[in-house]
Amino acid sequence: MDSGLEVTSRGHVRVLTLARPEKRNALSDRLAWAIIDALEEAARDDHVRVVAIKGSHGAFCAGVDLTGSETYSSLTAQTAQIDDLHWVSRFLLVMRRGCDKPIVGGINGAAVGAGLGLAMATDVRLAARSARLMAGYTRIGGSPDGGLTITLIEALGYEGAMRFMLENRTVDGAQAHAIGLVGEVVEDEAFDARLDAYCDELCQWSPLTLRLLKRGMAKASETIDWEAQLRYEVANITRAFTSEDGREARAAFLEKRAPVFKGR
Repeated sequence: MDSGLEVTSRGHVRVLTLARPEKRNALSDRLAWAIIDALEEAARDDHVRVVAIKGSHGAFCAGVDLTGSETYSSLTAQTAQIDDLHWVSRFLLVMRRGCDKPIVGGINGAAVGAGLGLAMATDVRLAARSARLMAGYTRIGGSPDGGLTITLIEALGYEGAMRFMLENRTVDGAQAHAIGLVGEVVEDEAFDARLDAYCDELCQWSPLTLRLLKRGMAKASETIDWEAQLRYEVANITRAFTSEDGREARAAFLEKRAPVFKGR
């Protein structure tokens, strides 16, 4: 069965394209593990110098697919089946530790929830002007996972990350650039060409230099125990989703009404 990931090569650039347009590239279990496998394969391939991750059909990744029949088709099933470092946590680990080649995030549309976690785990990010970035956890009674408690603080600082999460903010490409979520904003019609050109620019440098540079930067950024923090994220989101308030938040979201919380 199709994983929903297209893997192509262009010169020394390995391009991973999320291709589930009918789901706005939402993450199924199969797609998520395909991304991880492709990143690990790119790390082993000496011909690859740079990896690009992007979405298709005007979306980057709309988060976890809650509509399908797989393990992740419901939040209840998600919290029941998730292990302490399932793919939602491995995105950060494989991109920072498992692949020592620069990974460029091409955020060409909506990046929400776990999709935002995927985007923020990349080394550098370009966003289309029409892109929309949002965490979205508070509206469904959850807490951040996917390494966002690490990567959002890296990008925004503590208060900036707190405000972004607490206020359930949605930002477009220009706003994301202004606050530091992405390093560059590109007009929609020029996005694909600019993403290709940027990756090609990086490929001009020695592949050894690129790998050593990334290893050093990633090592320096690991100021906390990432694995312990990722397990803490999963423990928190499991507790949040299985709480009475968590169930009420999801019911209210699906029923398009205001939730009634009881603090338990």
